[in-house]
Amino acid sequence: MIDIKFLRDNPEAVRENIKKKFQDNKLPLVDEVITLDAERRSIQQQADQLKADRNKLSKQIGALMGQGKKDEAEEIKKQVAANAERLAELDKQQTELEEKVTKIMMVIPNIIDPSVPIGKDDSENVEVQRYGEPVVPDFEIPYHTEIMEKLQGIDLDSARRVAGNGFYYLMGDIARLHSAVISYARDFMIDRGFTYCVPPFMIRSNVVTGVMSFAEMDAMMYKIEGEDLYLIGTSEHSMIGKFIDQIVKEEELPYTLTSYSPCFRKEKGAHGLEERGVYRIHQFEKQEMIVVCKPEESPMWFDKLWQNTVDLFRSLDIPVRTLECCSGDLADLKVKSVDVEAWSPRQQKYFEVGSCSNLGDAQARRLKIRVDGPNGKYLAHTLNNTVVAPPRMLIAFLENNLNADGSVRIPEKLRPYMGGKTLIN
Repeated sequence: MIDIKFLRDNPEAVRENIKKKFQDNKLPLVDEVITLDAERRSIQQQADQLKADRNKLSKQIGALMGQGKKDEAEEIKKQVAANAERLAELDKQQTELEEKVTKIMMVIPNIIDPSVPIGKDDSENVEVQRYGEPVVPDFEIPYHTEIMEKLQGIDLDSARRVAGNGFYYLMGDIARLHSAVISYARDFMIDRGFTYCVPPFMIRSNVVTGVMSFAEMDAMMYKIEGEDLYLIGTSEHSMIGKFIDQIVKEEELPYTLTSYSPCFRKEKGAHGLEERGVYRIHQFEKQEMIVVCKPEESPMWFDKLWQNTVDLFRSLDIPVRTLECCSGDLADLKVKSVDVEAWSPRQQKYFEVGSCSNLGDAQARRLKIRVDGPNGKYLAHTLNNTVVAPPRMLIAFLENNLNADGSVRIPEKLRPYMGGKTLIN
């Protein structure tokens, strides 16, 4: 969410940003919010004047009563009572206008970074760099669930009977591999100076609307019936929410946290063959990283965060590439985003395994996360990035480490987490 003062002073810049994100249907919102904001400020001025008059009249009443002029004092009391009624009306109007302004401001997209490429959707994202040499073996690589089934590592049929489509049972060494990847990612981030955290897996609605757009919320979140609680879609939601309504000391920044959680997502819509199996599911586990920092440091942390994911995948011998997300592919709160994609020998192309985002002060403004610095208070910047999400990571891992005989090689870094195993067979 952008600053209302910025919109007020730079309406053309806001309109141009909306156009860059190909959301022209939101252009009228700029004039609408300017009109409502002007009305709100006018009412505020009237209310402030009435409050000043009330203080002045109250002093007059005291003076008149002291002089024994009771009748005159009673007349002024009537005026004070009338002013109080008017003030109550103005306060109600102001509250209604503030709610309308806030609702619109939460729909107007954040100002994107000047370096973001302009494009309508993810088809126009721009490749930045490749890491590792993509390999296509001289034997056929089965679909990932077929690999798992041959290793007695997955049971989709039972999961469908128990929970429906979009769920699975992981079994045996594949289940162990899943846990090994999470544990390795945890230790990888701790070694890079991040503090490990296990957050709440449910959050209140004010946190949900603080960390994401309404469109994302509707598409992703599961609500707990009868309670003001939602299941998290990623631990980023809980981790950023940890700082809601907080004033943090500048000398304590940055906060660098890495968190484990299950994640729950609706994943609405139909998906192609390659996005079935464990690619798009309703429940999975993930290791995440978030940073809360000073505004001037967020570009530096953005580059560090996505590099962490690249380094982790490369440590497991998985080729990856980075993609700069174009303007039309950015969620409304994001300033800049880079996707990390892993190589799929089966598909002979890359697919997304993580996303790194700089949200500027948008989440901090919604959640009131402020920093107390030497020159006063200001809004923090927040960033997040996927360390690893094993369902997709398992696809990349199995395809890139599959042997011709159907066994799967365990890279050296993971062997301590797999009881010293070098193969799954």
